[in-house]
Amino acid sequence: MAAISRNDFLLDPQGKTFSDVVNDEKQPFESVLAFFSDENRQRRMEEAELHHDRAPLAGVVRDLESQPEIDRFLGHAETRRNNRFRQAIGVLVRIVMEKRGWQKTGRKGSLGVRASRTSNVAAHNQGGLSLWFVRAERYEPEEGSPYQSVRSRCESLESGKIEN
Repeated sequence: MAAISRNDFLLDPQGKTFSDVVNDEKQPFESVLAFFSDENRQRRMEEAELHHDRAPLAGVVRDLESQPEIDRFLGHAETRRNNRFRQAIGVLVRIVMEKRGWQKTGRKGSLGVRASRTSNVAAHNQGGLSLWFVRAERYEPEEGSPYQSVRSRCESLESGKIEN
């Protein structure tokens, strides 16, 4: 398990750029740290990548958004603070995944489809897995995936390298 403390987050080169989020008592960052320090959630994040070909956040985003304190905060129309908070969560996901032996792929995976903007409602999605997150970083094990991609398998099948 990769338990992440406030100090661990602030020692990360990218994490320290979110000290405004970490140090703002109105933002439930301590709840987010506790949430992502859970072994079962970290396992689900890895399984999302390995077995479901989805970003790690996809494996836990519904659970994350069901946390009352986090949902309440994201539901407020303070756009800049909400954006920074969601970005800090992305950094935290990266820290957890790297501690567990994963690396970024440079690709993003979809978590939702953004709804039309209304001035009195916080930016949210109208479809997908998440109400609040649109995209999330994709990861791969440092030693490479134990599975061949469908695209690669398809190419092998079509070139006759795989027997039926």
